[in-house]
Amino acid sequence: MNGKKGLEETSERLSGQSVKASSITRRILAINVFALAVLVTGLLYIGKYRQELIESEIASLMTQAEMFAAALGEAAVGGENTEQPYLQKIIASQIIRRLTATTRTHAQLIIKGGQILTDSKLLLEPGGLVQIEELPPPNQDNRITRYLLDALDQILQRFQNQIQPSAVENNSLQGKLTSPEVQKAMAGEHGHTILQAENGQLSISVAVPVQRYKHILGALNLKKQTTSIDDAVFEVRLEILKVFGIALFVTVLLSIYLARTIARPLHKLAAAANLVRHGLSRQYSIPDLGLRSDEIGRLSAALKDMTEALWERMDAIEQFAADVAHEIKNPLTSLRSAVETAAKIRDPEKQQKLMSIIFDDIQRLDRLISDIADASRLDSELSRARMEKFDMGNLLSTFSTLNRKTGDSQGIKLSLKIADGSPMFVLGLKDRIIQVLRNLLGNAESFSPPNGTITVKAERNGKSVAITVEDEGPGIPESSLENIFNRFYQERPSEEKFGTHSGLGLSISKQVIETHGGTIWAENRKSNNGKILGARFIFWLPAEN
Repeated sequence: MNGKKGLEETSERLSGQSVKASSITRRILAINVFALAVLVTGLLYIGKYRQELIESEIASLMTQAEMFAAALGEAAVGGENTEQPYLQKIIASQIIRRLTATTRTHAQLIIKGGQILTDSKLLLEPGGLVQIEELPPPNQDNRITRYLLDALDQILQRFQNQIQPSAVENNSLQGKLTSPEVQKAMAGEHGHTILQAENGQLSISVAVPVQRYKHILGALNLKKQTTSIDDAVFEVRLEILKVFGIALFVTVLLSIYLARTIARPLHKLAAAANLVRHGLSRQYSIPDLGLRSDEIGRLSAALKDMTEALWERMDAIEQFAADVAHEIKNPLTSLRSAVETAAKIRDPEKQQKLMSIIFDDIQRLDRLISDIADASRLDSELSRARMEKFDMGNLLSTFSTLNRKTGDSQGIKLSLKIADGSPMFVLGLKDRIIQVLRNLLGNAESFSPPNGTITVKAERNGKSVAITVEDEGPGIPESSLENIFNRFYQERPSEEKFGTHSGLGLSISKQVIETHGGTIWAENRKSNNGKILGARFIFWLPAEN
């Protein structure tokens, strides 16, 4: 019991370690997490969504610029009655400051020559111009997340087409401004572009013409950072990451559960098979997982059946070895007794009888060893040999022709009856089927009376071919019908010389027929009043089309 407990504990420990480091678990986790990661990576890269937001912001900013330009054209124009109307700086500055205060945009009014007339970030105070600067936003949360998402953007931008900055932002508040969109506005068209500051922050710049009665007086340039767009995109991504976190947690749990339902029973089966292999007794068995209706359940049932078949085969081998030892011991005992006796007597006649006994025992041993060798080779030969398709009717006709003289010394006749109709094709080994026929024919000859008849019949019954061998002998004792196919079992005629047969013929015949997928049995031929008329051996084989 201690040995058994130790082996089981060792098996459980090894099985537990194997489950923890199971390659199946790692593979299932890797595949499921990788697929989820690829999906989330694609969702996180919402470049198209960001582009749509930028385009929407450009349209909104363009509308604001048109409204601002219309207001300037109505209220900030001087010299209307002259040929050269102009924009009044003070009035234009007041209008621009008031309009941009609520829109959080940066506005610049440019006149001909690219000269900046007024800027919403410059205030005219008694002490001079004062520049307005927006304070940076307070420390943002999720800075690491933002950094990782920005890095992801930079990587994926190489594989996708999206809006790219077309110019570097010019932070000049005075002097000249000759950007492309401003030049288009001075020419009477609308223009826009994406700018990038030194810190990498993007901004949108639009420019529209400021005119009075279709007379272009200047250009209004509105700029706005994409911070609100970046924040909106970040919030969407953050929600995706939250969902991804939950999905990842569920995926990992389900993957581990799935892996354990696969790996753990497999390790149990492997550990049990190892115990069966190294165990010295049959106290170890394959776990019964037959309640599982999947491949593992079928594998468990197959391993269990295989183990039981191996034990049965081992039992058969042990029994065969014991029977061989017993059968060989009998002639050896007789030989020893005859040799010891021959050494003690001087009578030539008695010595001649002893020599005859020794010769018969040697022949018996030779026959027995030959049959045992044939029986021991049978399994391996049947497993290696390639079966072929042949006509049983033709085989019986040839066999009958070669054995017509069987029993001529006693006047025994051989009658062959092959039913007409469908061909009797079978798949098998011709030589072994002939061996079965010889064994049955020899057995019938041994029990047939002088001038008797041995009848061999062949017919096809549906999907099988039936062969029958009948004799006119004394029949088989009812108590022996189940035993005559056992190894070394002998039920011989009283007048037959002892040791003529080894008792393996019918056993070999049964093994050959069952290997071919057929069945063999014996019964007595009886008359209507129940009198035994002889023995009948029947075997059938699966028929081939």
